[in-house]
Amino acid sequence: MITKYLSLFERLFLDVRFEPTTAHNLAQGVGIVTLFVVSFFLFFVVKQLLKRFVGRWIRKSKTRFDDYLLGKKLERRIAFLIPIYMIKGLLYEVAPDLDTITSFIIVWTRVGEVTTYTGIILSFLDTISDMYNSFDVSKNKPLKGLVQVIKIILIIICVLLIIAVLTNKDLANIFIGLGTLSAVLMLVFKDPILGFVGGIQLTSNDMVRIGDWIVKGNADGTVIDMGLTTVKVKNWDNTITTIPTYSLISDPFINWRGMAESGGRRIARAIIIDVDTVKFCTPEMIERYKKFQLITKYITETEQAVEEYNKENSVDTSTLVNGRRQTNLGIFRAYLTEYLKCNPNLNHDLTMLVRQRDPTEYGIPLQIYCFSAKTDWVSYEAIQNDIFDHIYAVVKQFDLRVFQRPSSHSMNEASEH
Repeated sequence: MITKYLSLFERLFLDVRFEPTTAHNLAQGVGIVTLFVVSFFLFFVVKQLLKRFVGRWIRKSKTRFDDYLLGKKLERRIAFLIPIYMIKGLLYEVAPDLDTITSFIIVWTRVGEVTTYTGIILSFLDTISDMYNSFDVSKNKPLKGLVQVIKIILIIICVLLIIAVLTNKDLANIFIGLGTLSAVLMLVFKDPILGFVGGIQLTSNDMVRIGDWIVKGNADGTVIDMGLTTVKVKNWDNTITTIPTYSLISDPFINWRGMAESGGRRIARAIIIDVDTVKFCTPEMIERYKKFQLITKYITETEQAVEEYNKENSVDTSTLVNGRRQTNLGIFRAYLTEYLKCNPNLNHDLTMLVRQRDPTEYGIPLQIYCFSAKTDWVSYEAIQNDIFDHIYAVVKQFDLRVFQRPSSHSMNEASEH
């Protein structure tokens, strides 16, 4: 069939008075063009058939793996094998005498064969990665870095095979030649190698997972992607920060996962008490404070212990300095402690206290140290704000004052008086 087709064109070229050799070569050239046209026509036909019928069958199947194959250009890469093998198998029959041209085409056909098979394998790797990422275990043990390493190795092998085809040399000889370029390759692939090592350490030591809240440098947000060389963090302002994977091994960073898993998020905020408002409690103040239900029992028991101590030690109570006495700040601390114990939004299994910090030029810092029962940001802030709203409102009931710098309005009022 092919011989008759070529003979027909050869006779046509002879009829228009071409030289026999020229007519023969032109006929073979037309045969090559026709072979390319038919091959790529079959490529488009097969690609559409695979896309339509195989795609329909995949959607109806119950397995999940073939569903992930859709959209990976697999049908195009498989269909591309048809023109490759058609040209490779029929080229010498179509143009047996055009050695230079056929050799050139065969070489590039083999290049296309190598790249096509590499693309098919890469499609399967992407499918495996996507399917693995659909499981919850992928958040704890991400596979993306390993898949990227395998891809790099495949691409390197593909490039080496193409070089072997183009230079018509054995792959072993090319590997021997590359030995002299190992230092250059190490320099070129330094970041992927360090990233691969860092990714293995991060995964094996369970240091970072997708979804973790981490803080490192300008990055402060949730990990959304872990690759071979980079980790992407979505900050709370919705910006994206990219961190080199290896830097998470070489430099310290904060991972808030432990806080989320502990069931409590720390509240450690202080108010500044004006020193001038701290004083011993008078009997009138004690009676007034006893009306505060949270500390009625505390004040009664403490007052009884104070009286017994002063009586046993024959203390002259006519002077406030002598003996033991309750202070409004001490009673306020006891009130805040009981208030925290009664707050249902706090985790009572974790540390909970009210403590004084070192005094400053502004006053006495009184710190609330406890843990909220909810760890998400919105709930945490709401719980913390409710606590301090109450503290700022109730502190005056204990004859105390929170320090704040005078404003211009306060200075104007003072000058008017």
